[in-house]
Amino acid sequence: MKWIDGFSIAVKIENNAVTISANKEGLLSLANHLTALAQDDAPGAHIHLDEHNSLDENSTELIVEKTN
Repeated sequence: MKWIDGFSIAVKIENNAVTISANKEGLLSLANHLTALAQDDAPGAHIHLDEHNSLDENSTELIVEKTN
């Protein structure tokens, strides 16, 4: 997974809505990961992010799954 230096991504759930907040570097990094996941030869079928794996502190866990 390619991360752009200085990225910041936070995920929160409030009032039954998921909010993803990110700076420019975070949005570009997330776009890179989603593009990679969309490829036919993508290893794995999901992206799993949490505060211990790339998200800002106190973020809600985020899992993006690829389906057929």
